[in-house]
Amino acid sequence: MRRGVRVAARRPEGIQAPRRKPGAPVVPPGCPLIVSIHQPHYLPWLRYFDKIARSDVFILLDDADFNKNGWQNRNRLKGPTGPQILTVPVQHRLGQRLEEVTLTPGNPWARKHLKTLRQFYARAPHLADFLPALEDFYARPWCRLVDLAWETIRWHMALLGIATPMIRSSELGVAGRASARLVDLVRAVGGTAYLTGAHGLQSYLEPARFQEAGLDLLVHQWSCPEYAQIWPQVGFAPDLATLDLLLAEGSRSREILLRGGQVVDAQELLEASR
Repeated sequence: MRRGVRVAARRPEGIQAPRRKPGAPVVPPGCPLIVSIHQPHYLPWLRYFDKIARSDVFILLDDADFNKNGWQNRNRLKGPTGPQILTVPVQHRLGQRLEEVTLTPGNPWARKHLKTLRQFYARAPHLADFLPALEDFYARPWCRLVDLAWETIRWHMALLGIATPMIRSSELGVAGRASARLVDLVRAVGGTAYLTGAHGLQSYLEPARFQEAGLDLLVHQWSCPEYAQIWPQVGFAPDLATLDLLLAEGSRSREILLRGGQVVDAQELLEASR
């Protein structure tokens, strides 16, 4: 990473970034253009949106392989006994790309999810504020999982005041696998820095590829901030779906969200771990 660039202090102010004129730079001259990339998820958790908020461009990896045991079509909300998983039923085959995965036709999952939300969050302070939008969302005739996830992400970003541009990887025409593809995706949108999660740095990223490409490698560190969840008798549950925060805290949600994350230089973490 280039010395003198204070990344962590710069991005949150961009949450309310003004609209750019055509051809205008995304960030001030001399500052890195930070790109984050993540697979689409249904009702993503807090960490997901904090990472987007600290990016200048967010690429939705909609052409990655579907993982039937992952979180692409499910997430957790809080019920009277603690976290509960809501799953969207899908039709898929081995090795199928996310953009090809369809929802199971005829399954009343949307009605069930809305009913669960009404029951779990009946006493949530801000349920009434968001219920009309939720009713409209679940009444829509969803077909593809990626479109469902795209809209949930856009809706949450709007409510949290996150103005980071979001692009689908399938629209960029970038082939390849693993770290090599991530490098090329960052380049495709004019990025100069890639923001990864701590898990990615530890498990699968190849830092040398980013260094060879002249890209800064940054790490999003996260500690879930506590807030006034419903069902306090079962204790605080970190990293639930962000909807849990919105229904509990309303307009304070963005402020609370931004308490949990920071951006650090990957090289410094790697050197510290040796």
